[in-house]
Amino acid sequence: MDNKQKIIPNLWFDGNAEEAALYYLSIFRDGKLINTTYYPMTEAEGLADFQKDLAGKILTVEFEILNTRFIGINADSEFKFNESVSFMIPCKDQAEIDYYWDSLIAEGGEESVCGWLKDKYGLSWQVCPANWDDVLSKKPDAFRKMMGMKKFIIADF
Repeated sequence: MDNKQKIIPNLWFDGNAEEAALYYLSIFRDGKLINTTYYPMTEAEGLADFQKDLAGKILTVEFEILNTRFIGINADSEFKFNESVSFMIPCKDQAEIDYYWDSLIAEGGEESVCGWLKDKYGLSWQVCPANWDDVLSKKPDAFRKMMGMKKFIIADF
């Protein structure tokens, strides 16, 4: 059976896909750079007239973090990330929550509510306990408490 990931998120960056990939690899310690592709150099290789200023520059950067492959696309500022898509990081304990939260809001990221944040590129993340379903089902006031938090503090549930 093929164990290859069947869906690979493609992330649209404003010309800084390589920088973003290296940023994520510095946070997610198990990560790795998989592949980098480049815009064609000439029209004969497929370069369009409107892309001439991109000839030979990085087109995509494929990387893997937490056993999930992503492709960062070097594009422009036409599209921005928003909260309608986020990536959840289930954490084993408070130390792991603190690590990912602090790392992802550093350098210009933004805290939100209920364990959500945006990193410095505007990508949304949910940093939460791995046993979140148990917490919600066994503690009647957990949802109310969660709604009042930014970063989750496990001891406060």
